[in-house]
Amino acid sequence: MTDATASPAASLVKDDAPRSLWRDVWDQFRLHRGAMLGLWVLGALLIFVIVGPFVWTLEPIKVNPNTAEMFKSRNLPASWEHPLGTEQVGRDIMARLMLGGKVSLAVGFVAMAVAVFLGTLIGLLSGYFRRLDGALMRLTDLFLSLPLLPLILVLTFLYGPYLKEIFGPNLGTFFILIIAIGLTSWMHVARIVRGQVLAVKEREFVLAARSIGTPSSRIILRHILPNVLAPVMVAAALGVANAIITESVVSFLGQGFQSDFSTWGSMLNSAYYNQTYPMQMVWPGLAISLTVLSVNYVGDGLRDALDPRIRGR
Repeated sequence: MTDATASPAASLVKDDAPRSLWRDVWDQFRLHRGAMLGLWVLGALLIFVIVGPFVWTLEPIKVNPNTAEMFKSRNLPASWEHPLGTEQVGRDIMARLMLGGKVSLAVGFVAMAVAVFLGTLIGLLSGYFRRLDGALMRLTDLFLSLPLLPLILVLTFLYGPYLKEIFGPNLGTFFILIIAIGLTSWMHVARIVRGQVLAVKEREFVLAARSIGTPSSRIILRHILPNVLAPVMVAAALGVANAIITESVVSFLGQGFQSDFSTWGSMLNSAYYNQTYPMQMVWPGLAISLTVLSVNYVGDGLRDALDPRIRGR
């Protein structure tokens, strides 16, 4: 009898316990099957490219200096020694996938961080300061009207040699790619942030802060920015996939990393000229597809979880 009367009270106390916003977001996110599957796949890919090289220690870049042995190890099929086979100069494809994934993911995440920073800054300034709104939005429209892929190729062609001379061929290419992709990917984030700022800055707590003389910088950082982070996180998650695809396209076209340095795009470029062995193109293509698909699903799950109209249904 005591247990029967105590259990409703215990459940009532449990239901009335304070809950954090992020716990509610996580509970809603877990209900999205596609997002959870994408999170598991993305986690497995990250483990593959970060932890994998410590387990699979074959050389992904250097070519065997012994010409006879190099020719014997060219274009080998899948085996226990080389689970995904070897490519046209005898290097292990699995080892190259690990290194290429690390580089491609790093370019995608860092380039999108640059784009999110620029887009958030321009969106905040445009939405909060009316006198800057017209000029910044026209700048955004100008960038939206440009053909982005040719612009990225022009930037890498013009400024790539200069950065390579300063930082070296691989690090210089990394910098020019993240700068080029970041400078051409901030516009959608800026528009999203501007729309959110226009709505939030008319809320009572912002008007109250303004009425007591709070500086604009403090209002933006303490009151407005935290309330626009949710759509920015969703845009960033979806933008990572576009950045990875862009890097792969640039490398495939020969304007990215050098052919002897592995990225998924450069592996596709090398395999394209060795069409007798199509599986060499399948593996990097599959890695790019799985990464982009999983990131998009995670972004969809975040969008639903961060939407208060959906959360709690």
